[in-house]
Amino acid sequence: MQLQVTNSPFNQEQVELLNRLLPQLTETQQNWLSGYITALQSVAIPAASNTAVPASLTAAATLPAIETPVISKEVTVLFGSQTGNAQRLAKGLSQQLEGRGFQVTLSSMSDFKPANLKKISNLLILASTHGEGDPPDNAIQFLEFLKSKRAPQLDGLQFSVLSLGDSSYEFYCQTGKDFDLRLEELGGKRFCPRTDCDLDYDEPAAQWVESVLSTLSAAFEAPTSSAPAVVTSNGLVTEQSTFSRKNPFKAEVLENLNLNGRGSQRETRHLEISLEGSNLQYEPGDCLGIYPENHPELVSTLINTLAFKSDEPVTVNKDGEVRPLKEALLYNFEITVLTKPLVEQAAKFSSNPKLHELLKPEHEQELRAYIKERDLLDLVEDFSPWEASAAEFVSILRKMPARLYSIASSSKASPDEVHVTIRAVRYEAHGRERYGVCSVQSSERIKPGDSLPVYIHDNPNFKLPTNPELPIIMIGPGTGVAPFRAFLQEREETGADGKTWLFYGDQHFLTDFLYQIEWQKWLKKGVLTQMDVAFSRDTNKKVYVQHRMLEKGAELFQWLEAGAYVYVCGDEKHMAHDVHAALGAILEREGGMSPEQAAAYLVAMQQQKRYLRDVY
Repeated sequence: MQLQVTNSPFNQEQVELLNRLLPQLTETQQNWLSGYITALQSVAIPAASNTAVPASLTAAATLPAIETPVISKEVTVLFGSQTGNAQRLAKGLSQQLEGRGFQVTLSSMSDFKPANLKKISNLLILASTHGEGDPPDNAIQFLEFLKSKRAPQLDGLQFSVLSLGDSSYEFYCQTGKDFDLRLEELGGKRFCPRTDCDLDYDEPAAQWVESVLSTLSAAFEAPTSSAPAVVTSNGLVTEQSTFSRKNPFKAEVLENLNLNGRGSQRETRHLEISLEGSNLQYEPGDCLGIYPENHPELVSTLINTLAFKSDEPVTVNKDGEVRPLKEALLYNFEITVLTKPLVEQAAKFSSNPKLHELLKPEHEQELRAYIKERDLLDLVEDFSPWEASAAEFVSILRKMPARLYSIASSSKASPDEVHVTIRAVRYEAHGRERYGVCSVQSSERIKPGDSLPVYIHDNPNFKLPTNPELPIIMIGPGTGVAPFRAFLQEREETGADGKTWLFYGDQHFLTDFLYQIEWQKWLKKGVLTQMDVAFSRDTNKKVYVQHRMLEKGAELFQWLEAGAYVYVCGDEKHMAHDVHAALGAILEREGGMSPEQAAAYLVAMQQQKRYLRDVY
């Protein structure tokens, strides 16, 4: 189409320039130019023909320097996710953006090419933090790139970060904070502030999503939704599903067995739970979320120490629901974990000078030491008197978080059921017996016929290969073996041909060999091709799964070269670290690789989604 002077507001010279330029523009360039002109109008550039246009607006090379709203409708959404929460939120956000006319690129950080950063105008980061401030596996390489000297200047980038974490850890939401800071250092500009989310992330995440959508939409005068975003358990910003993290299903417990033999120092419960009537679906590799109940004795002691009344009504959520104090402390609030934010908020109800002294910046280390392995009762007893009503006191408490357990069953083998493996946690600290809230409830107070509030937590980062002929290597000591029971049930039911190899370890062969009969059955049938075990307390020298891996290094390397998938489940701090080191050593020894080459090999496996970890 050619412009004519007679039907346009341009003079002849301008028309000739436009007619030469417009046919050469791509669709993306046309959209950019349209947005740029809109942005110029928003900053009120004088329109009179005799008004000089600033030189900074006439030179194309200086256009990015203009402080205007985002004007590209292309948005990149990157997620770093260990258990899938950030990934689901990213997917839901992307769907909302696409519904508003944006061109969205959604990617795991491990799949994203860092070289493309320079081409991005709008970037949204959703990142979780686990362990002691560690990034999730699929964010490690991207974060390292950003922190390196190879990272480009990002002066034309506008970004926002959503960070997921757990405030009971010292380095709360550290991964998101690292991304936020580094993007700013590289020249990027925030168009929405970073939001840090605790375990109960629904409301702050929904507020961040709404802020992002509103800000981006406003830049284009696009229609915005008047209703706030609702983030459901599956991460989609849509109508709330029937049963979810926010609306758990009250499931009947069908069986509760102790898997350890008589004389064991451990107690591991196998729970079989009915999902009948819930329409909840899961796959091997997913987790079951359970909302536990605080120990009744701890709740009663806490109420008595504070001189509250058990039946005093208190508000338990932002919807205004009211329950008696005892019920609220049993079911709604976390009371077994101290966090720095909780101690800081509690201090406003205490006149005890020792507490206020402890909170001074110069006593940061002492505060961290105090918080470790103490609970709310310790705080109440150590820093009385307290000047607060029951309603005021519970208002500072964190909501009861669900506990996630790797599912130990295949729905194909056990329809309408879900199985979990839970080890009872008991220890003594600071003169009192301590325990895991859900694990001891399962051990001591849950009987067949009782019910538990549950939901399915999809874990997209720990799934069987789509090709059933590919070999899998499973490494899971202790309760870390749970998902591999599900894997083998699934492969038996589907008739998968791929080879399977399990590395399992615990303390004693006679008392701690979880699911021993089932492994032996699968070995006999060929569902399980090979199994290597390590019982650390049965010999003078402690032997763990990584030692068995090193012993079988030559064969294990052959499996890796044949395309085997490697799965690791269990303790992150020790076991997962040792297993990773063993894999590197095997690649060096059997593959003739340098340490750098071995590390690159494992990174490539992670990028190919052949090296997957469910660690905690």
